[in-house]
Amino acid sequence: MRRSSFSKIVAVGVLLALSACATAPSHINNVCAVFDQNDGWFDNWQSAAERTERKYGIPVPVLMATVRKESGFKSNARPPRTKLLGFIPWKHVSSATGFSQALDGTWSQYQRETGNWAARRTKFADAVDFVGWYHSKTSDTYGVARNDTYNLYLAYYLGWTAYGRGNRGDAGVQGYARATDKMARDYEAQLRQCGS
Repeated sequence: MRRSSFSKIVAVGVLLALSACATAPSHINNVCAVFDQNDGWFDNWQSAAERTERKYGIPVPVLMATVRKESGFKSNARPPRTKLLGFIPWKHVSSATGFSQALDGTWSQYQRETGNWAARRTKFADAVDFVGWYHSKTSDTYGVARNDTYNLYLAYYLGWTAYGRGNRGDAGVQGYARATDKMARDYEAQLRQCGS
């Protein structure tokens, strides 16, 4: 009898954990709401973001705005597919995937350098750690301030090689960076009000 009850408790726990990570938050422009919708024992986004801030020195609003811009907090986000013969869905335009939209090669570099071989791009804690790692390397390599969302995002979007050559993207890319910077400032203001 005890074993049966334990099995039911475990099954319910697993279902709750899976349902918590199955859908993106519905109010992605409010970081308090994002954190409230993902505050489980096993998958607490605020704790993961704060842990990343302590580890790399990149502020939570910058981390969250980057993830917001890249994937809209969707774990399974992918770039669009190309079309074969103009109408048949074919390959994705890049290998970017998950919360952080990390490319295969950069993700492999992250795993190698951090030793986090079990990291998955579809797991928020791993993805936000990747963003912190990437921004931290940008800061260390190119002298970008750790709270300079605009330039951190440009380097994230364009890649280190292009950014290091002085490429700052076209007007569209710069618009993405400005929008990410504004989102980080909005998130920072919201964080001061969370729980009040």
